[in-house]
Amino acid sequence: MEAINEKVVYENPLLSIRTFRTLRDEGGFTNWHYHKQLELLLIMEGHLDVYLEEDSYHLGPGEVIIIGDSELHRDRSSKVLDYIVLQFDLEQFFDHSSIPYMRYFSETHTPLSKANYIFRENEEIKTQTAACVEGILKEVSRKDTGYELAVSILIKQILLLLLRGDTRKMLVEQDNFEKIRLKPVLDYVENHLNDRIQVEEVCKIANMSYYYFVKYFKKTIGLSFTEYVNYRKVKWAERILLTKDLSISEVGEKIGMPNMAHFYKMFKKYNDCSPKQFQRKMLAWQRP
Repeated sequence: MEAINEKVVYENPLLSIRTFRTLRDEGGFTNWHYHKQLELLLIMEGHLDVYLEEDSYHLGPGEVIIIGDSELHRDRSSKVLDYIVLQFDLEQFFDHSSIPYMRYFSETHTPLSKANYIFRENEEIKTQTAACVEGILKEVSRKDTGYELAVSILIKQILLLLLRGDTRKMLVEQDNFEKIRLKPVLDYVENHLNDRIQVEEVCKIANMSYYYFVKYFKKTIGLSFTEYVNYRKVKWAERILLTKDLSISEVGEKIGMPNMAHFYKMFKKYNDCSPKQFQRKMLAWQRP
């Protein structure tokens, strides 16, 4: 049977997560499927067997599992299963200061599910992660003022728990020197988002040859330099669309993407919609 590419729909377009608590009253297998979002499952009652391409996990009450971006998986539940599902787009929770850490979760070397040993070997981290998952569900359900901030903090807390609990170094380890060496480049990008940023120019700032810089940046950040610049430009465009009264072409000019076809292509890559559709969705959500 062909694996299903599951499309995850976010309730709040400002917050790239989907979370819910659900009850299964019949046991059985789900189909093989995958999605671009990271997924955490927290078992409240019952048992769940989760199957990945190379591993399988038997989960009981209070246990947590993480499934990586686009990892193929399926599961088999007991007759009664009460559990929480949390799915989120990792990129949306990193900003300029924290994006170098994204490479730890980029899965370029090993699937993120390999980090599940942390929950088995560290009871405290498992308990804290479970509390974060429950906290996120509570925030999303109540929607109190500032709940988006609370959710972002809790997502980052989960990522921090994984990073600091990774005694086997299954997540890619990185020397702080590498990040420090690229800081002038990252600062330059932030200060020149309205320009056409040339790789040759930042090579001079980093004091590296073109070919060494391209490999070094990808290894350190987890994105190619071009991907990173486009990502930061799109993030800036999102802010402008929500805070300034400018036309789409004016926004493209402001972020240094005057070619509308290119602007639309890059924007859709990160948002699955056009700039105008994004603006309408976000502004409609913000209205009381």
